[in-house]
Amino acid sequence: MFFTYLRRELRRRRKAALVVASGLALGIALVIIVSSVSSGMSKAQDKVLESLYGLGTDMTVTKAAAAPGSGTERPRFEFDAKDDDDATQSTDRVMVQGFQTLASTTVAKVGGQTGVADAVGGLSLTVMKVDGQFKRGEFKQEGGTAQSGRGGPGGGSGQPQGEVQGGGASFDVNSYTVYGTDVTKQDLGPLTSSKITAGRTFKTTETKGKVAVVDAAYAKEKKLSTGKTVTIHGTRFTIVGVSTADSGDAAANLYIPLQQAQTLADSKDKVTTVYVKAADSTAIDSVKSAIQKNISGTTVTTSADLADTVSGSLSTASDLASSVGKWLSIAVLIAAFLVAGLLTSSAVSRRVREFGTLKALGWKSGRVTRQVIGEALVNGLMGGVLGIAIGLAGAYAVTAVSPTLTAQLGSSGGGGGRGGMMGGPGRQTASKALDIALTAPVSLSIILIAVGLAVAGGLIAGAFGGWRASRLRPADALRRVE
Repeated sequence: MFFTYLRRELRRRRKAALVVASGLALGIALVIIVSSVSSGMSKAQDKVLESLYGLGTDMTVTKAAAAPGSGTERPRFEFDAKDDDDATQSTDRVMVQGFQTLASTTVAKVGGQTGVADAVGGLSLTVMKVDGQFKRGEFKQEGGTAQSGRGGPGGGSGQPQGEVQGGGASFDVNSYTVYGTDVTKQDLGPLTSSKITAGRTFKTTETKGKVAVVDAAYAKEKKLSTGKTVTIHGTRFTIVGVSTADSGDAAANLYIPLQQAQTLADSKDKVTTVYVKAADSTAIDSVKSAIQKNISGTTVTTSADLADTVSGSLSTASDLASSVGKWLSIAVLIAAFLVAGLLTSSAVSRRVREFGTLKALGWKSGRVTRQVIGEALVNGLMGGVLGIAIGLAGAYAVTAVSPTLTAQLGSSGGGGGRGGMMGGPGRQTASKALDIALTAPVSLSIILIAVGLAVAGGLIAGAFGGWRASRLRPADALRRVE
């Protein structure tokens, strides 16, 4: 009897049912679209951050660079040309970039902290090379920090400036970045943000190997390829692979085994950055606190800390989605629930004669109430189905259009430009804006939330209508009879 009466009433009151279902559908669809867009923005932001410090890294441990003027030497280059003769010479200097070094034992200490799944060290270097004709003199760089030659990892706008003291010269100054990577743990750190597109990556046995992986953009600029060699501070390295950054700029121009980098920089058993992977992504804050407490003199930076420096349209849109979008969804849902409840209550009031007659025939108030709630619940489920369909269509439309958002990381004060906070190598210069295509993925959890909202909406509407129906008396039906 319940289902027969329910089917008859829904068919008879299709317009009223459609109005209630449509209101709920609008709120549910908005929730799905906002949630999926927010998820897409989160993924886009993760992609930006991964381009800086690699896949799988939850936080980095560094030691802030020394303040300017605190005993840091400026790079000096000595040339041995005779007083009266010009000489063509080439010299370079390898410098630790961005941060003070940490002892290699710090990696093991960090890895031993509660909640740390893995930790790996890396050494970020800048190589400044000077080529030209010189008379006896000394080249002195103006400023204490070498700038990369292309405006980010792999280059910068403008070359380092300098002068030759005590003689004339005609020379070129070039710089490039080198990153020393632990070849025994290549699944963590900046190199993971690039893919090997030619040749191969390092072998785990090449800890002391004179081999290198070159960034594709730098390889194109310098006409390098697998099998060719590059010389760094008198040591010749054979290029075994070419890597292409997944997004943005690569972490460094060249990657070499960590031990080789330490030897070149005269930094034996030293690293500039420890890349950390947490065992539980929900416990990152507690892991950060443990490292800060147990390993003094270090700075621990999480991806969330770095995300705070993201600017551009990606950041603006993300803020709007998480604030305005969230509250708009809540407001629309509340309004939809209230409207559904009021419409259901109003519909019951128009059915006083019908329900009064049923009560006169022996229906209990509870049976009438259950009938009204059942109708409202079906209306809510219909609204849920319609809302899910509209929400999926909206999310698909966003993904199909894939609007482009820009993301740029601001400078930090500790000696690193873009990526400085996370200890990424090659981040000394101003950052370059990254273009990210926005998608709106819809997860199963979002669908389940939508179903839950549909049921909740139906129950709320049914509660309004059931309350009104329970107050009806057989006499009410008689008063309505004309």
